[in-house]
Amino acid sequence: MENSSSPKRLDFFERYLTVWVFVCMVVGLVLGRMLPDLTRRIGELEFGKDSHVNIPIAVLIWLMIYPMMLKIDFGGIHGVFLKPKGMLVTLFVNWLVKPFSMALLGWLFITQLFGGMLGWIDPDTAKNYVAGLIILAAAPCTAMVFVWSYLTDGDGPYTLAQVAINDLIMVFAFAPIVMLLVGVTGVHIPGGVLFTSVLVFIVIPLAAGWISRILLLRARGGAWFNGSFLPGFRPVTIVALLATLTLIFAFQAENIVTNWTAVLLLAVPILIQVYFNSGLTYGLMRMLKVRHDVATPGALIGASNFFELAVAVAITLFGPTSPAALATVVGVLVEVPVMLSVCKVCVDTRGWYRKALP
Repeated sequence: MENSSSPKRLDFFERYLTVWVFVCMVVGLVLGRMLPDLTRRIGELEFGKDSHVNIPIAVLIWLMIYPMMLKIDFGGIHGVFLKPKGMLVTLFVNWLVKPFSMALLGWLFITQLFGGMLGWIDPDTAKNYVAGLIILAAAPCTAMVFVWSYLTDGDGPYTLAQVAINDLIMVFAFAPIVMLLVGVTGVHIPGGVLFTSVLVFIVIPLAAGWISRILLLRARGGAWFNGSFLPGFRPVTIVALLATLTLIFAFQAENIVTNWTAVLLLAVPILIQVYFNSGLTYGLMRMLKVRHDVATPGALIGASNFFELAVAVAITLFGPTSPAALATVVGVLVEVPVMLSVCKVCVDTRGWYRKALP
């Protein structure tokens, strides 16, 4: 029997993340417009000629991703084999539905409707927007899903296992999926740059987090690791996230000021994709009689995105001022309020869901 509990609440920062993102957007736009030369020079700082890896963004992304990877307990993966149906549904939606549905929605709304029929977006820009949306959808959520699971009384160990398995699959599946779907749109993806992105932003921090976790747990124990070490990274992660967003909006200042409607247009396929994938996962879980506290984390992983990784990859592939990078940032703007609404639906329909269980 699942335990019911009182309503959960996000902490102060997470509850108002949309507000902080908006503040970063304003600050970034001001910097980009008032100090264009400085912004351009920051955007040109790369790890070697033609590496396409912006130094400030890379450092900030690492400061965000490494602490996330420290939380992943790969030793808990064996637990999912006791309840395999939930994991199979999650993997099906994450890797066989989510990126392909986003590619379809991006093509339908951005390329055909907003670009072709209405003429609001030129063809080349539309293709790059779709490329950014695909990159956004190709990486399942790693960090914020723990928050969403907490709010819906999700099974904590199972959530950890789901995230761990998705992260392992992401090492091998992210680059091929992005190359396939972005290539179909007609946008060229340099394979070497993409695989370098996977190495820098997935493999290295994943390995570093895994090794650090093992060594520190052995040396200091779980109480110190979870009670002192991990919380110490929290302000660093928050500052790195906000600084990254500020830089992105500074790089994108000219694009946004001259075409601010792009943010609203990009939000349309993102919103549809979130509700479609979360609903599909939730419905499949109920049909297969998966427990509610397993179904909700799965639905939330299928709906949300690893936007930190998406931003880094889009910048590396297309540049900090590219339409693709802007598309990934729009995902940050809409994710928190939309995911909170998905959490509310999962909680409010708990009774209806359980009627299908034995």
